[in-house]
Amino acid sequence: MPRKVAPKTASKTPGQKPGVVSGGARATQSSTTRRANPAPRATTPMKTKPAVQAGKQAPKPGAPPAPKAEATPAAPPAPKTDGMPAAAKPASIPPVETPPILAAAFTESDSGAADGGPGDALNTLSGAEPKALSGAGAVAAGIVAELQTTQITTLGAQLVDERPAMATQAARVLEEVLSIKPEMLVTIIDRFVTGVLGENARVVQTCAAALPHMARLAPARVARHLQLLTDSFSAASPLGKDGLVRTFAALCSASVAYQKRLEPVLDLALGQADPKTLVRWTEIVLPALKGEPHARARSVVEARVADLPRPIAQKLADFLGIKLRRISP
Repeated sequence: MPRKVAPKTASKTPGQKPGVVSGGARATQSSTTRRANPAPRATTPMKTKPAVQAGKQAPKPGAPPAPKAEATPAAPPAPKTDGMPAAAKPASIPPVETPPILAAAFTESDSGAADGGPGDALNTLSGAEPKALSGAGAVAAGIVAELQTTQITTLGAQLVDERPAMATQAARVLEEVLSIKPEMLVTIIDRFVTGVLGENARVVQTCAAALPHMARLAPARVARHLQLLTDSFSAASPLGKDGLVRTFAALCSASVAYQKRLEPVLDLALGQADPKTLVRWTEIVLPALKGEPHARARSVVEARVADLPRPIAQKLADFLGIKLRRISP
């Protein structure tokens, strides 16, 4: 029996024949069919490569696994400073400026320090390094090392200069030379005679220290100025008088001929000295005198012992070899 097929029904669209499907309906039908049954797509397997980190090689197959790196312990957290004032930074210390040189004549030269100074032997024995000289000491060491007699003459002229700073600086250098080599100062004895009677205390100190040395080294040169020194003794300062008494004692020790010329001024000095100074001058003057000058000077001192304080009188009595009277209770 023949199979019956149901007739197709066309949409009743005006102006369109029955049984004919329009293009828009056909396109809609085909897109709907594809959406319902999508066609399977062909996929190609992709090859994967092992990830390689920068600077590291991938492990080979069959190789043992690399050891794991130990983790570095983290630094402890900084303590909190909430509410605490910040530590103040130390103030910077300003650099110390070098004082300017007062006079160009006393500028230190590279060859200022002389070998074999007074303290070198002690430093060598003790194992300590010798200290470098500075200031007046370095200038004096350079003068002595090079035997600069012209510089000594220049310093002698500056010693009696009217400018106090110049005279004071020259006095310092000359006193350093005196402690190293006093023979170099014999040529400026006349400057020391003028300076010891002056008013500059630093100059008087240097001259009072130098004249007794000069009286032992060159007594005749010092004796040329005895008239001036003896006449000006009373007007000299206490420091100048002390230097003059030691100079007179050195002359008396050098020659007996100077004793009679110096006896009056020495008696005056011993008669007017204060108690403490009298003890020192007695110990200097009496050993330098002989004969009658010694006896007269001793009598001057003995006459003053009774009026002196007991401790000082006892010192003089012990030196003179006499006994003091006991004080009645």
